[in-house]
Amino acid sequence: MMRNIYRYTALILFFESCILFSNAQSIDKENTNAQDSVFTNSIGMKFIFIQPGSMIVGKFQPTVYKTSQSSDSVYRVALEMAKHDAMPGFEVIIKQPYYIGQFEVTQGQWEKIMGTNPSFFKGDKVKDDAGQHPVENVSWNDARQFIKKLNEVEKAAYRLPSEFEWEYAARAGAKDDISWNDIRKTAVIATTTTSIIGKKQPKALGLYDMLGNVWEWVQDYYNEKIFADPVPPKKGKEHVLKGASFYGDVKNATYMTHAAGPASKYDVGFRVVMEIK
Repeated sequence: MMRNIYRYTALILFFESCILFSNAQSIDKENTNAQDSVFTNSIGMKFIFIQPGSMIVGKFQPTVYKTSQSSDSVYRVALEMAKHDAMPGFEVIIKQPYYIGQFEVTQGQWEKIMGTNPSFFKGDKVKDDAGQHPVENVSWNDARQFIKKLNEVEKAAYRLPSEFEWEYAARAGAKDDISWNDIRKTAVIATTTTSIIGKKQPKALGLYDMLGNVWEWVQDYYNEKIFADPVPPKKGKEHVLKGASFYGDVKNATYMTHAAGPASKYDVGFRVVMEIK
């Protein structure tokens, strides 16, 4: 079952809206340059080059606003609760460059490698080209099997992204959470089916659908918390999902928090990292 990633929904209701929370081939590293910013493999999967860098993960600083409807006592309680739950976050350093899928893996790409299509949203369940929709209804192990066969075909080093690699790419240098207005521009949310990849605006690095469309598997085990830990757990019951899905809304379409599988399956897919050798 999908984990609830926003405990503050109940608080907002309790305080009657008094509190608002603000919102192919292996590539030789020596030959990597600005002209390699986009790479396309033999089955048409496109990858964006990601430079090393750093980010702050797990920072949570809830903002409390006093409205005309909130009493002084309610406001003071809200301030104390916000102070208690605030977290400074921690620095994550991405030391190595990598390529990450510009889009989520599509049904058409899955069929080329696996010869089957496990997706729910295909045939008469979509009104356009299902092959261009993200593959879904796949488990973490299914994704790993696809990547194993992809590596055999491409003779390359593909894998699932780590949670930190995924978030670093999704943030594209942003220090704070994405605004609701930007979510609506870039994320396929609040709908009843998946969408053809790339229909919304890309993120700053040229990546599409990092939020919305389908939840995305990453390498790491889930830590049973809303935010990641500085050191990911070495074992666990489930693996991490990032990014929210097509039937989510602006409250859970964020790169800051994480959820866990297996979710509803038909709303879960993935994108792939290609290592630079």
